[in-house]
Order: sequence, then C-alpha cells, then structure tokens
Amino acid sequence: MLKTDNISKYYDEKAVVEGVSVEIPKGRITSFIGSNGAGKSTLLSIISRLIKQSGGNVYLEGTPITDIADSELAKRVSILKQSSHVNIRLTVRELVSFGRFPYSGGRLTKEDEETVSRAIGYMDLESSENKYIDTLSGGQRQRAFIAMIIAQDTDYVLLDEPLNNLDMKHSVQIMKTLRRLTDELGKTVVLVIHDINFASCYSDYIAALKDGKLAGFGTVDEMIEGGILRDVFGMEFDVREMNGSRICLYYT
Repeated sequence: MLKTDNISKYYDEKAVVEGVSVEIPKGRITSFIGSNGAGKSTLLSIISRLIKQSGGNVYLEGTPITDIADSELAKRVSILKQSSHVNIRLTVRELVSFGRFPYSGGRLTKEDEETVSRAIGYMDLESSENKYIDTLSGGQRQRAFIAMIIAQDTDYVLLDEPLNNLDMKHSVQIMKTLRRLTDELGKTVVLVIHDINFASCYSDYIAALKDGKLAGFGTVDEMIEGGILRDVFGMEFDVREMNGSRICLYYT
C-alpha cells in the first residue's frame, strides 16, 4: 500500500500540508476532497515524488520512496497532473506510447506496441489513434492522457483533478473508466476531485483535507455525512440515499 507518515510541506514558513498520515488501501479508489488550498494536489505530488516534502516520509509497500530509483518508481507509480499538456504535435498513439518509456527507453518492442493498442482500446480511442491531440475535444484529449497512464502499467495511478474542464457526460465516462481500472485490472487509483457526488458514487475511500491537515479518512459511508462535510467545507449538506449511493445536496 501507499502510506504517508507525518508529511508536511512549507513554503516561506507557511504550511501547505502539515502532519498528514494516511494509509491508502491497495486495489481501491481513494479520493482526496477539500476546499481550494486545502493541500490536496500538493500531497498528491509529494506521494508521487514530483515535489519534495519538508518533513515526514512516504512509503510504497513498506519502502521509503526516497530509496526507490527513478526508473523503478516509474514502473510502479504513475501520475497525471491537471496541467498536463505537450509542446510538440503528437498523435494519440504517439502520446500513449510515451507511457512505455520506463520499459523501452523510446524503442518500442512488439509487446510495447500491443500494450499501447490495448490502452487505446480500453479508452475507446481506436478511431482517433492517428489524430493529433490538438484536434480532439477536451474529453477525448483527457482520455488520451489517461490511456498513456494505462500504457505505463503501474500498480498505482495518481490523478490530479482528472475531471477538470470536462462536461458531465465526459466526467461520467472518465469516472467509469477509473472504476474499471480497479475492478478489472486491480489498480490502486488515487485522485484529487472537487465534485463531491462523483467522489461519493465512484470511490471506495475518501481522505478529506482542510487547511493542509487531514480532517478525516474512511469509507464513503463513513465520510459522506453531513456533519463531516460541513466541518471540511464550511457549508451545509443534505445527504440522501439514491440508488445505493449517497448524494449530496448543498447550498449556502
């Protein structure tokens, strides 16, 4: 499993993340929720080793991630940041092929090509694989980036606001795909998400952050509760059961 132990991050002596300890269950979806500035994306970046923590440790299957070589970590943990973009013109297939770089070093084998094709098919992008990324809709482009992560074939998949700038239809498609990654392929998915109802309907566990600190961690049933959400977001929630899911109605 992934585990953070007393993780903190300071910028100019201001705590962005402070003393966060959480164990992320393997083979499940865990969503980080909280208001803007709560430290969700910073914590995710620390877990993936994109940025260095000011204190504490992150453990992957019991090993400090600082002790894992970059080449090995890239085969075990993948991350898609919300600002993902490319500065060169690539087709969908070329982009997805980047996911195999930790294994092939840029020289794709037959097995690599087959993995790329499976990832493209998994995201239902076969008809677009030769199209350029900059010609796709926002939803198709996001699916292409997620296909790249799938092609990387890591046990742990970290996603920073994967629904950013997507409409409802494409958001549902992305969340259903993440659900399939855990249920069908056994991946451990960790995501930062703002829509509380998507977190409720598609997650197994929820970690709530407030002012850089862990405000709560538990199953969806434990965390999607009016009092907890009020404390985290500072507003009222009316939580209702609908078709087996907890749906939040919220207002000011």
